[in-house]
Amino acid sequence: MITITTSANKKVYFASDQHLGAPTQEASFPREKKFVAWLNEVKKDAEAIFILGDLFDFWFEYKTVVPKGFVRVLGKLAEIKDAGIPIYFFVGNHDLWMNDYFEKELNIPVFHKPQEFLINNKKFLIGHGDGLGPGDKGYKRMKKVFTFPLFKWMFKWLHPDIGVKLGQYMSVKNKLISGDEDAKFLGEENEWLVQYCKKRLSEKHFDFFVFGHRHLPLDIKLQENSTYINLGDWIQYYTYGEFSNEKLSLKKY
Repeated sequence: MITITTSANKKVYFASDQHLGAPTQEASFPREKKFVAWLNEVKKDAEAIFILGDLFDFWFEYKTVVPKGFVRVLGKLAEIKDAGIPIYFFVGNHDLWMNDYFEKELNIPVFHKPQEFLINNKKFLIGHGDGLGPGDKGYKRMKKVFTFPLFKWMFKWLHPDIGVKLGQYMSVKNKLISGDEDAKFLGEENEWLVQYCKKRLSEKHFDFFVFGHRHLPLDIKLQENSTYINLGDWIQYYTYGEFSNEKLSLKKY
């Protein structure tokens, strides 16, 4: 478990699902600039920043090549990390082929599964959220295929001009591969991340569960002292999480 203790007047920030590059680089450019502006603003009082996956709509790391573009957001993340502010990155279903580029180039740790954090003595379970809980069986099967080492090895032999173009096309067009759901609240009994949180809560106490993936801002009380937050997205809602004074709030930029 990683422990974070905030200094006076410092905050911890959470954001997810920017999907930069979708539906095209040109179309997503204004959203990239807006997210960079947010990063530039929160770095003034950030104790730590969490990015919970799907920063990119498609990402694949060849041995010596990564997808073209995203210079502004990568540069801003490097600047913030170089300033001594910790950044934690969780891969999503659209950037699940991330390996060690962020770790080596930006010194940002990358997590592929939900992780426990202790922030100001509050217990957090943090992750992207894809493939958790009951249901979503089609995506779960597809994820096993795409994370299978042989499949990744075969894909890397495609020329990047072909592989990246194919990946971007499938990421936008194929809902089974993306794992995305329509961004509408289904009721607690049908929200599989709510069910996942309740199951984990029956095994161990967490004050906060923080996930993305649903593209829907949600703030749901699970118990008197336990809350599930879904961060929404940076396509429609431009929402983020802010932890300050032992309270986690959803805010809009």
